[in-house]
Amino acid sequence: MDGYTILHEMLESALKQAGEESGMLLGQELSIALSDSLRTTKTAYFGDLDDACFVIGVESREAYAGRFYLLFSLRDAIVMSSILLGIPPARIQEKKRLCIIEADDIDAFSEIANMINGSFNTVFQGALPNKVHLKLLSPKKFIPDVDQLTADEPLPEGEFLMFRSKLEMPDQELNHLDVLIPLELGNLFDPPAEAPEEETALAGEELEAAVADAQAAGPEEEIGIDEGEAEPLEAAAETGADSIVVLEDDEGERHLMIEAVGFTGYEVVEGTLNADIKELFYGRKVRLVLIGSMDADDRELSVCIKINAIRQDSPPPIIMSAQRWTRTAVLKALKYGARDIIIKPCGEDELATKVRRFCKLPV
Repeated sequence: MDGYTILHEMLESALKQAGEESGMLLGQELSIALSDSLRTTKTAYFGDLDDACFVIGVESREAYAGRFYLLFSLRDAIVMSSILLGIPPARIQEKKRLCIIEADDIDAFSEIANMINGSFNTVFQGALPNKVHLKLLSPKKFIPDVDQLTADEPLPEGEFLMFRSKLEMPDQELNHLDVLIPLELGNLFDPPAEAPEEETALAGEELEAAVADAQAAGPEEEIGIDEGEAEPLEAAAETGADSIVVLEDDEGERHLMIEAVGFTGYEVVEGTLNADIKELFYGRKVRLVLIGSMDADDRELSVCIKINAIRQDSPPPIIMSAQRWTRTAVLKALKYGARDIIIKPCGEDELATKVRRFCKLPV
């Protein structure tokens, strides 16, 4: 499915985290990996459904209001709830084969679903601060050829963005988890990009003006902290060596950025835009993140989302750099967590000034 790169990255992070945390609850290794996405309708989706499923509504509150839906195979729900209840393996397989679900199973699965919703809240609130709060609704069972589709059941009519994830657990044959997001809500989470021909690249002074205008629009459009809040951020950050993380696909550009921040004396950790952010942050007190690319695109924004998901309570300042910036790119960068923006190539003195400001180093 074209577009919705930011939403895809948010869901990928949320589902991965949900698998890890739900696995800890179950005492089993559980992987939830996003594998496919497409546009569909309620009629088309349920017309292709062969097996019974659980439909769990998630209500999105705050500015981005609406509902989206988590759909599990009923047999997968039976397996996971039975494991949580401590039911013997042989009995689990029998319940799965006969599709037997009892009140205790529903209660147990609701606990698992709450864990998944918690992961979604962590990622979505980190990426969209003050815009969304997710509340889990009661699960509904739907059996094809038994339960009838109505205008509102098991979910409303309309066009949906479907994101399918593979569920994997050792010694179990699981199916998939589908996330169905109404098109209108998906466009709030990740607005469609404006046509590129409508925008031109910003020059230096134009970029500074665009950044200033976006920052003046209101703090609710930014992720991060104000200058006066630096002390709480430092106190809340992980202990470890003071570090700067440099992310850039081009090895030569990355090396120049590393050299430019060497004066700080901090440990410099490097990687590409596809690097494992959690691994780079582990055991380090990250004071600043530098992200570079050719164009200011969604890949950079997805890195911001991952950083804010990992350090939701105390995200480090992020400086994003690219050779080409448009006004829309500036707005999106600040919305998703950048504290400052520069056009490459950037002079060492200019970068050093910004690094000193965000790391609170003496001039």
